[in-house]
Amino acid sequence: MSIVRVEQLVKKFGDVTAVDHVDLNIKEGEIYGLLGPNGAGKTTIINILCDMVKKDSGEIWLIDKKVEKTIENIKREIGVVPQNVAIYDDLTAKENVMFFASLYGLKGDLLKERALEALEFVGLSDQEKKFPKTFSGGMKRRLNIACAIAHHPKLIIMDEPTIGIDPQSRNHILKSVKKLNSMGSTIIYTTHYMEEAEHLCTRIGIIDHGKVIAEGTCEELKSIVTDIKSIVIQTGIDTEINSEGIKNIKGVLSVDINENRITIECLKESDCISDVLEFFTQQKIIIKDIKMQGVNLETAFLSLTGRRLRD
Repeated sequence: MSIVRVEQLVKKFGDVTAVDHVDLNIKEGEIYGLLGPNGAGKTTIINILCDMVKKDSGEIWLIDKKVEKTIENIKREIGVVPQNVAIYDDLTAKENVMFFASLYGLKGDLLKERALEALEFVGLSDQEKKFPKTFSGGMKRRLNIACAIAHHPKLIIMDEPTIGIDPQSRNHILKSVKKLNSMGSTIIYTTHYMEEAEHLCTRIGIIDHGKVIAEGTCEELKSIVTDIKSIVIQTGIDTEINSEGIKNIKGVLSVDINENRITIECLKESDCISDVLEFFTQQKIIIKDIKMQGVNLETAFLSLTGRRLRD
């Protein structure tokens, strides 16, 4: 069964077409990654599906029901984890979950039971009487998830749920996403961390300039790119690297420097590795390790969009 079906979806803001005749078909049980550079249109699509923005044209089906003017009759089967944390600092953790769960129709003992269950699921059961203003950023995001899942939704929309949090909370959220999926929820997941998409998503749609430009499993997307290779170089600590100098080498497409780790993407047919080594020798930069890597999702994304996910 299709949990989400979108046909020829269009949304314009003035002269800008944010969503340009998009088709999506997300099956029950999937973790569907919606990826795109900033301004690509993915957040607008999410907002339309959540009934926060009205479409200009196109058809939408959610949970096997056609969306007419609003999704009021479907909302109880959908959970939304927004990009910006949406919780109340003057309510306790438990009160926050109970408030949001009550909006989906839960009442009485079932409401209390589900609130405690959701807090336990995100690892905050020992914080139920505390106020979010005392929480870390990661704890707030976990509480945000608890507020979205207490009513046991069939579809969960998660818009960058791990942005700007500590590694421990991030790891907890990623495990929670997989567990929610194994418990029967279909998940739409947006992220600016490519490794999350590779780790989590059963299928991925890449959005750019308001269009779906590629779709498939991670392996299918990587197979699209056959003309790019990566060179990964490890240098000494505190080594200054002239990235522009590397970019000027013939065949080099991009350079990513993370402390003393340099990832250089270049055309497969080019013989740029010898020129790269010569550049490092001329700059008197000591290479501690060098290896060639095959195509990864980041490389495929860059090849398809010409921009990194965080651009």
